Amino acid sequence: MKRFIFISLVILGCSEGDPAPESRTFYMGFTPFPYEATLEAVKFSYEKIGQDGDLINHHFDNGVPWVEAETNSDFHSNVMSDWNYRKTNTPTGHKIYLSVGPINISRNGLANYRAEEDDMPLPAPWNTYKFSDQPVKTAYLNYCKRIIDYFKPDYFNMAIEANLLYFNRPDKWNDYLIFHEYIFTQLKLAYPSLTIFSSVTGVHMLDGGITGSDYLKQREAVKQVLAFSDIYALSLYPYLSSYLGNPYPANMFTELFSISDKPFAIAETGYAAQTFSIEVQPGTFVTISSDADKQEKYIRDVMEACTDRKALFVINFVVRDYDQLWKAIGAPTDFVIAWKDTGLYDENGTARKAVDVWKSYLANPIKN
Repeated sequence: MKRFIFISLVILGCSEGDPAPESRTFYMGFTPFPYEATLEAVKFSYEKIGQDGDLINHHFDNGVPWVEAETNSDFHSNVMSDWNYRKTNTPTGHKIYLSVGPINISRNGLANYRAEEDDMPLPAPWNTYKFSDQPVKTAYLNYCKRIIDYFKPDYFNMAIEANLLYFNRPDKWNDYLIFHEYIFTQLKLAYPSLTIFSSVTGVHMLDGGITGSDYLKQREAVKQVLAFSDIYALSLYPYLSSYLGNPYPANMFTELFSISDKPFAIAETGYAAQTFSIEVQPGTFVTISSDADKQEKYIRDVMEACTDRKALFVINFVVRDYDQLWKAIGAPTDFVIAWKDTGLYDENGTARKAVDVWKSYLANPIKN
């Protein structure tokens, strides 16, 4: 099932917002996702992370080395060279936010296999396992421990956007919760002082946010996740919803941020700065109209809301638009296009209006 369903349209509104406060509670950063598959692009991302943030998100949503992790064998060099490059290029002094995923990129089952390549099909017997099967629990716990020990993060996301499994495959949810409780409990025993959590998507918990989603049931599923999570961490992309590129509800942040009183963070976010069309079903396209002004307004709104909520950190997922990478892989119109224009820098590396808002907050010292 496609990750997003879009339907309704409303009319755009905009406000300038208040100036940035003189201090902030939250760290700010990005993932090192490059705009194209070149060393120059990778260097650009790391340089901007160093200049425009004080936190880096090493985000692994490309499979799990299940086979090797179960027996604590060596991981393939493809995995380890990636880890080494990321660690070596992490800016000195930056906080480290590490996120991994036991759920696949389609959010409908067990994560794919990672070894000599990323996101390979699960080999037998892994393609028959449930989340709660002991080999899965053993392998994932070993994997988490090994990646924690390697990167030594300040924040560890053990399950990216966990509640999307409930949205896509509610029949697998109870089985996943058994797995979720086990992994969290065991990790907290091993790393009692580490902030360990699972991120959850926000628009699924809004009335009208995702057509076909029972937002009240989604909130209950999120609360089940949060029962075994140190913090409440949101993945939030309002334009990838029934709101499209139109105004999100004025009370969106207040409503979402108050669902839990646990310490809060924006696990990942972004807003498209250009209009694009996405294929939601074969031959069916939805156009999302946006521009740099809308992106700037969103960045301002989310910063103000995070200031009020005393957030721990905020991640804008993409540093720079990845038009070059998108074209190189055939310019697909499926979900790959959804984040293409969410960079604070456009495809030419030129700063957008949102950068000024971002930097106005970054310039303020952290005050917990």
